[in-house]
Amino acid sequence: MKKTYYSVGLALFLFPLLALAWWNDDWSSRRQISVDAAATGADIQETLVDVPVLIRLHAGNFGYFADLADKGRDIRFLKDDKTPLHYQVEQLDPLSEIGLIWVRLPQLRGGVDTDNFWMYYGNGNAPDGSDSKSLYDTAQSLVYHFQDGETLPQDATAYLSHATDSKAQILNAGWIGAAAEFNGNGPITVNPAPQLAISPDKGWTFSSWIKIDQPQTNAKVIDAQEGASDISLGIQGTTLSAHWQKGGAIVDVPPVNLTLGRWQYLTLLVKADKLEVYVDGVIAGSAAIQLQAVNPTIQLGNQLLGLLDEVQIAAIARSSDWIKLSYRSQSPDFSVLNFGQDESNSSGNEGHFMVIVQNVTLDGWVIIGLTGIMLVIAILVIISKTVVINRISKDNRLFLDQYRKLDPSQLGALNQTETDDEKELADSELLQAVIGKHDHFQSSPLYHLYHLAIDELQKLQGDVQLAISPQAWNYLHVKLDSRIVIENQQLNKNMVLLTIAIAGGPFLGLLGTVVGVMITFAAIAASGDVNINSIAPGIAAALLATVAGLAVAIPALFAYNYLLTQIKDITASMRIFSDELLALLSMRAAQLPKGE
Repeated sequence: MKKTYYSVGLALFLFPLLALAWWNDDWSSRRQISVDAAATGADIQETLVDVPVLIRLHAGNFGYFADLADKGRDIRFLKDDKTPLHYQVEQLDPLSEIGLIWVRLPQLRGGVDTDNFWMYYGNGNAPDGSDSKSLYDTAQSLVYHFQDGETLPQDATAYLSHATDSKAQILNAGWIGAAAEFNGNGPITVNPAPQLAISPDKGWTFSSWIKIDQPQTNAKVIDAQEGASDISLGIQGTTLSAHWQKGGAIVDVPPVNLTLGRWQYLTLLVKADKLEVYVDGVIAGSAAIQLQAVNPTIQLGNQLLGLLDEVQIAAIARSSDWIKLSYRSQSPDFSVLNFGQDESNSSGNEGHFMVIVQNVTLDGWVIIGLTGIMLVIAILVIISKTVVINRISKDNRLFLDQYRKLDPSQLGALNQTETDDEKELADSELLQAVIGKHDHFQSSPLYHLYHLAIDELQKLQGDVQLAISPQAWNYLHVKLDSRIVIENQQLNKNMVLLTIAIAGGPFLGLLGTVVGVMITFAAIAASGDVNINSIAPGIAAALLATVAGLAVAIPALFAYNYLLTQIKDITASMRIFSDELLALLSMRAAQLPKGE
């Protein structure tokens, strides 16, 4: 029994290490992707085999487009650390940060919350691993992605069921990459082929995304016809209906309404005894038939005024769960894919903060760079002001200690003549505080007031020891007040930079956040993926700009209030000293003989 416990404990201990095993050291990064087949309440109960799912990459869920090799040739998908998965890169645009990739999952278990696989990237020397021919099972006989620049739609399967004629135009703005635009000029035609034949034993499945902006007149989404046999899916007005005909026998599936101006997923399921129509993964109507084998000519979009995208034909009757998963995996409204955090081969899991940083867009970095500049300036102001104020406080104390020991009859004893070096440093209080001399209190505003008063008295009277006249006293009062204003301006110099950081930092960060959120939603709208895992990284990265703005404002706010309090104390000290000095001179005027 103990051995069993030890074995289970060892397995649980080693499981994380096994889960983190790296497939190939030539690839620098990877990300786990999980498929939630039980999402949105429309549970898939069947275990599906060899099912292609669509992965939409965009700035909201993948911030590493710049790390990918040209056309994503370094992308690889693995079920574990040993089993590669077949995939096809339909579109990858690093500039617009949009990627559309199809991955073939060998098994998707119904009723299970998650099935996981890995996406590897980050190898500039890797050959292109994308291959549409191995993406689909043998039953899938036709897939048209409608690539930009195609004159005739090309089949992505190994059967190469290419179109033989096309009157449609390829439009870049489709539902999944580009789409085929029909203007009523004619259909896309596909010649009969064995892989496209309809068999009662296996059935047949047609699916496509469609968008119409106006009512239709006898439009056919698909028309598969051989002689007197005809299977079609048509639109009259805004109603969709399926039609089966064999000789004189005609069966129509009850019509269902379509929504104008909206992409919808249509599926025509042909069985030996039944014709079924699905809209957005849900059965919308059915009718009993007696299917016979046909090898039809296929026409797509005959007399249609609208768009078709992702046209697929399978030579078997797909299950309802397959249809449901196809719709949900391709529709952003019911996405079944969740993206994990990116991991580095060198450092393993990079943590939440690194994920946020790596998802910051260019505009976000611009805002963060500006807030960084503001922070550097604010720090320089804080440091310089702190050094200056500390030096001022120290010199004030030293001066007052000496001044209070003066004999009133020797009032000018502390006055010193200003040197040339001191005059050069006078414009920079920081240089004066750091490298200037302090042998006679050069950084003290109180000394500056004292020095001014003594110099002015000498100019007015020639002798500071003589009593002063009321006119001289008034003149000296004005000069001292002016000097206090100048000293106060010098103390407050550059403090406005802190107020700018306090007020501007958060607003600048908010601007970066708003722009980042706008870009994230724009990327989601372009890619069509709106699940929370695709939104969260982009929103979190956008909020980093606000954090940067607050990181500037908060220390600037605390420092500004502290420094402002110290400056007010120094200003109050100057006012007190000025009043005391003038009072002393007034007292001397009553005690000393008046000068000439």
